[in-house]
Amino acid sequence: MSQSSLLALHGGPKAVTATRPPHHRWGAAELARLTAMVDQPSLFYWKGPQTDALLAEFRRTYPLQWCMPCSSGTAALHIAVAALQFPPGSEIITSPVTDMGSVIGILYQQLVPVFADIDPHTYNLDPAAIRRAITPKTKAIMVVHLAGNPSDMTAILALAREHHLAVIEDCAQSWGAAHRGRAVGLFGDLACYSFNEFKHVSCGDGGIVGTNDQRFGPTLAKWGDKHYDRVAGGRNPEALSPNYRLSEPQAAVAAAQLTKLDAIVAAHIRLGSRLLSHLRALALPGVALPAIDPRDTHSFWFCLLRLDPAAFRCPRDEFVAALQAEGVAAQAGYIPKPVYGYPLFQNHNFFGGGWPLRDAGLTTMDYRTVRCPAAEALLATGISLPISPALTDEIVDQTAAAIAKVARHFAA
Repeated sequence: MSQSSLLALHGGPKAVTATRPPHHRWGAAELARLTAMVDQPSLFYWKGPQTDALLAEFRRTYPLQWCMPCSSGTAALHIAVAALQFPPGSEIITSPVTDMGSVIGILYQQLVPVFADIDPHTYNLDPAAIRRAITPKTKAIMVVHLAGNPSDMTAILALAREHHLAVIEDCAQSWGAAHRGRAVGLFGDLACYSFNEFKHVSCGDGGIVGTNDQRFGPTLAKWGDKHYDRVAGGRNPEALSPNYRLSEPQAAVAAAQLTKLDAIVAAHIRLGSRLLSHLRALALPGVALPAIDPRDTHSFWFCLLRLDPAAFRCPRDEFVAALQAEGVAAQAGYIPKPVYGYPLFQNHNFFGGGWPLRDAGLTTMDYRTVRCPAAEALLATGISLPISPALTDEIVDQTAAAIAKVARHFAA
């Protein structure tokens, strides 16, 4: 074995030697808006100049007539679910491989998350699994475009039309992604985005929900603002709604970030595509790459690979430890287990130590019996690689070389 092929984990040289340059996400554009904001008489969101600027910038890419900027992507999803006004016990089908924020609003609205399995190659909801999960209580599908890879909206919308289901798109990880040339978020009834610290664009934390649907649009803002009617004025709420308002300082940063959206997304796509191109050329046995429809645009919030356990003489976690020793910013899996495997689901501990909805006989759902084999296999064999404009071509090239070095070392 040559010295260069000896794993860094075992004392060999690192494969990734390039220095990651500092990544300054915020700069003159954000400072200019924040400086202007300081001179405002109010920092309240309604009719605020920064919020108005945020909406204008957002609509350049996502022309949604009714929008509500809010405190997080989780809040955006909760607002979307609330706006549908489903009766308690109604079911919403979603992915088991997502952030907890996707399901919080479903539970708070006294609805039932139903987890359908994923496609093992795209990691998004499998339309066939959605079909199997539909019951007379199903009212909606919440689509999660995981890691920036667009879901099969053509198939999902056909299912939704067939069964008269609403569609919510969780676009938190998919700024700039497109299905068949059209931006994700413009397919379903409601679309939700995140300005979380770690997303493509950020104001620390924040979100936005939008729709072009006349059924939900006129009341959309109320569901995130205590159900107050800011248009007519007065405080006379007709329904129970949380306070998820975004402040003007957050809106100022988010608006400035959105002026850079095209460039930021282009960097993610170029770097993520470069990495996958190298790995495809290497054709490493046992290393599976995400499936991307050539008609779609993956915006690479991160890159998720999979290992075939039979192809290697080590468990996934040891493989990841070896990558990290080589200088790769790799992570084992994505989330530790499917969402239904979290303790609160296994114990049905949603409100006061129990689940009143189930106790009242409005659902028979038992998350202890739920199994999504493809999702479980993905999380047991997956490796996440971050993609950001902070990467250089050299780092990407060396990352691919590091993956090849570790894969060849541990090949069965």
